[in-house]
Amino acid sequence: MLIGRNKEKAILQEALDKEESQFIAVYGRRRVGKTYLIRESYGYQFYFQFTGAARTSFKQQLARFALALQEQGLKDAPTEIKSWMEAFSLLKRLINQKDGGKKVIFLDELPWLDTPRSGFLSELEVFWNGWASARKDIVLVVCGSATSWMVNKIIKNKGGLHNRLTERIALKPFTLKLCKELTISNGVELSQRQIIEAYMIFGGVPYYWSLLKKGASLAQEVDRLIFSDGGEMYDEFSMLYASLFKKPEPYIKVISLLADKNYGMTRQELISAGGFNDNGAFTDILSDLEWCGFIRSYQNTGKQVKDVVYQLVDNYTVFYYTFVKDHRRTQNYWQTMQGKSKYNAWCGLAFERVCLWHTEQIKAKLGISGVVTTENAWRNTAKDDVPGAQIDLLINRGDGITDICEIKFSNEEYAITSEYMEKLLQKKSVYQTVTKTQNAVHLVMITTFGLAKNAHYGEIQNEVTAEDLFK
Repeated sequence: MLIGRNKEKAILQEALDKEESQFIAVYGRRRVGKTYLIRESYGYQFYFQFTGAARTSFKQQLARFALALQEQGLKDAPTEIKSWMEAFSLLKRLINQKDGGKKVIFLDELPWLDTPRSGFLSELEVFWNGWASARKDIVLVVCGSATSWMVNKIIKNKGGLHNRLTERIALKPFTLKLCKELTISNGVELSQRQIIEAYMIFGGVPYYWSLLKKGASLAQEVDRLIFSDGGEMYDEFSMLYASLFKKPEPYIKVISLLADKNYGMTRQELISAGGFNDNGAFTDILSDLEWCGFIRSYQNTGKQVKDVVYQLVDNYTVFYYTFVKDHRRTQNYWQTMQGKSKYNAWCGLAFERVCLWHTEQIKAKLGISGVVTTENAWRNTAKDDVPGAQIDLLINRGDGITDICEIKFSNEEYAITSEYMEKLLQKKSVYQTVTKTQNAVHLVMITTFGLAKNAHYGEIQNEVTAEDLFK
């Protein structure tokens, strides 16, 4: 059963009713459900489908393509194909065998077909521009996990495929609400608190959630999947980055640097710490990681462009560097970590990332879904008489208000103490002083189970709970 994805499914199905041929690109990180979406949307019925194989030679890809043509109806297809020009010519012959009706052509893992000097991309351009687009019966759907390739070669193509797509679908990770629906559909019983913790570990990647089995605790399942030799996610980290980038080493280097800095690093800090060259290639690395959803960039209000900060926001990657990297094969490791100081510190920071992935739900609770906003973190280094300050989530609103959102993870109602209230007011004052904002500044608390109604409760303008993030 397809959970969520209603908008994306509608785009794919509506392509069958369009008068003209359609060219649709679906992209997103590994394990986010791209192939599953396409298959479910078309009821697993394709006129022709083919999946590229990772790290396979040009010759092997063509041999597999020839076999696929034979198996899917082109009985006289040769056993050996020498070029992609010939391959697409044979595909046209297969398509011409049937009259009438839309024909869905699904090319999965497209980036792996583009082997060096293969000419694949140019022949795809000719196939679409010179033949398929001139017809009315083709729905060409291309897909790939190597998001940077899909963006640079298909979405932002500057050659023959420039502006040729009729639709593009950027498949995002699930929200908490959809993850809850998925666990229910799989018969897995998790409390709201456990779903939040699972999101801190797996993010909103549907495949990871689908691995959870009923009858065991979440901690037991994390040990089985991630820390046990032979677990389904034991090698996920290396597989993840290798599937997305043909040369993953510099990407992993950036990620490893950011993993040690909870609130991110500037470009210059990354270059200095990692020994990177300050050039276009490094810009591409940062851009690719952001397109894939592993990092986000934000600019401090009132600061210069050079002060853009890059922050690691992929929950699974952070979890890997925090707990997995040095503790693999440690029996029952995650179960023994529960309640320890390292675990508690991680919970606080991980809940902040969960909130960053649910800013639309936060805005809805604040009643500003229709207001133009920008969301980012904010930090100020202590200087002269102005103390340092760090804001978890800053929402600058088009209605003349700025929300300073403080995020706190706890196992019960959170009670604001006099000391903590003083810190909040100081943080607000520093922000107003440094940015010279003309907006009204509101203090907003985001907590797991709400705020205790004590003497300081009235000084908070609004509050958001974990329950609100599920809506």
